[in-house]
Order: sequence, then C-alpha cells, then structure tokens
Amino acid sequence: MNQAHVHLAINHLPIILPIAGVLIVIGGLIFRSELVKRMGYFLFIVGAIATLPSMNSGEGAEEIAENIAGVTESFIHEHEEKAEVFAIFSYILGALSLFGIWASWKAKSFSKILSLAIVLFAGIVLFLGKQTGTTGGEIRHTEIRTGQAAQSSGESEEEHED
Repeated sequence: MNQAHVHLAINHLPIILPIAGVLIVIGGLIFRSELVKRMGYFLFIVGAIATLPSMNSGEGAEEIAENIAGVTESFIHEHEEKAEVFAIFSYILGALSLFGIWASWKAKSFSKILSLAIVLFAGIVLFLGKQTGTTGGEIRHTEIRTGQAAQSSGESEEEHED
C-alpha cells in the first residue's frame, strides 16, 4: 500500500466525523443531554486526530499523483492549500471540544453557550472540509470540475458531449 492509497483510505474521516458530530451535538442540545453533547465533542476530537495522518500522507500522495497522466500541479496545489486551512480549523475544533467536554463535565454555567459556539465553529469546519474534499476529488475526477477549472486543465466542452 503506497502513500496515495493510504491518503485515499483515511482522508474522508476528518470530513465525515465532524458531520456526525454536528448532528449529535444538535441532538444533545434539543434533548438537553450533556452525555450526547460530549459524544459529539468526542467525534470532533477524533476527527481532528484523523486529520494528522491524512495531512501526513498527502505529501506522499502528491508525489505519486504528479506522475499520473491528466493530473496537473494546479489542482494538487489548490487541494493542498484548502487542506492546510481545513486542518488548522479542525485542530481548533478538537481543542474547543476538549474544553467543551471539560465544561460539560464540570457543569459550568457557560456550557450551553459553548455548545452553540462549537456547533457554529463546526459549521465553518464543515464548509472548509467540503472545499478540501471537492478540490481533492477534482484532481482525478474531471466530471466534478467547474467549467473554468475543467477548461484550464486542457479539457473542452466538446469532449464531454459524447
């Protein structure tokens, strides 16, 4: 198994886990369950941890992908830039979630406000994760590229009309 395979196998976790975390924390807010909210926080923490191997395997995947026909450096660079921003925000979400678990456990008065802030911040992380995932998919999946990006990679609209 090479670095590209490792990257493809694990790169979805940092995006999927926060989606589940948001749903669970919202459920905890609706049902007023601190235990449920803590489970959502835990998923944010695991998502942040999963970001580390995904980022580390990205460099090796880049070296392999650069040698594949049809893959351009511009798509790889765009994905890398989005991934770096996403990773930073994911790590911050993980740290906020650790703080949220502590505040919930200690029944701090600001725990509910913190829950709402964490969910809102997680929304930003999900947006950045979507951008990262899309730009990663565009490296090999020409069918999801936008018109301008597809044309800049050497494709034309006529090629897609077959």
